Amino acid sequence: MRVTQSMLSNNFLKNISNSYEKMGKISEQMQTQKKITRPSDDPVVAMKGIAYRTSLTEVQQFKRNFSEAHNWLDNTDAALDQATKALQRIRELTVKAANGTLESDQREAVAKEIEQLRDQLKEIGNTQVGDKYLFNGTDTLNKPIGDIANNPSDVSNNSNSVKLELSKGVYIEVNSTDVFNKDLFEGLNKLVDDLKSGNDQVDLNDSIVDIDKSINHIINERATVGARSNRIDLMEDRIDQQEINATKMMSKNEDVDMEKVITDLITQEAVQRASLGMGARIIQPTLLDFLR
Repeated sequence: MRVTQSMLSNNFLKNISNSYEKMGKISEQMQTQKKITRPSDDPVVAMKGIAYRTSLTEVQQFKRNFSEAHNWLDNTDAALDQATKALQRIRELTVKAANGTLESDQREAVAKEIEQLRDQLKEIGNTQVGDKYLFNGTDTLNKPIGDIANNPSDVSNNSNSVKLELSKGVYIEVNSTDVFNKDLFEGLNKLVDDLKSGNDQVDLNDSIVDIDKSINHIINERATVGARSNRIDLMEDRIDQQEINATKMMSKNEDVDMEKVITDLITQEAVQRASLGMGARIIQPTLLDFLR
């Protein structure tokens, strides 16, 4: 085959174009620090990248759910602690009134203090974090406890569980239900009425038994909240590790090896210079030669 000047020129232009294309790809990798910028560059890397990115997004959503779960449990525990202290004070006052040594005006004073503590329990039962009520089951936007001065008391009986997904398919209940119920407030109302009746012979032992049951119920609920909180801490550690692993895998799949990219760039620059030099030699004469 006869090699013509035109063939040499065309081959030179094709090869120099390919060389520029390689330099452009290497330059793009240095600027983005990614192996690929479009799926067609490497479909396998692109597919793996989508899978790793989906996994990382799920993990990050679980981490946001952990913050929400801690918020619920920490505030619930604090509220139950305050409720326990209020009930213990009510029990203390009731025991004092039950021994029959108090005058009628003293029993009246005890009744007033218990009324205040009852109202405080109502406020605790209506604890709100952000725009959500903690003790109204899944009906978090409405106040669970309304008017408690009358019988029956206006207390919600929504006991549906609020659950948050903290791992793939694992839902943890974060609310406490049936703590501030009608029986609690109606029992306290009866206690206040008995103390105000003026009859110092009224038997208050049933009220003390009911208060003890309420205190034990709240203590058991606090134990449950604590156990859930411990489990969530363990799950959070596991999710943190999963986030590290997912990030590492995504980086290995997509990120470029900068040392290799810089070496490739230097090599390609040398090839480019050699190609241009060779082109200057094989394409003779040049335009400058004609202009002389």
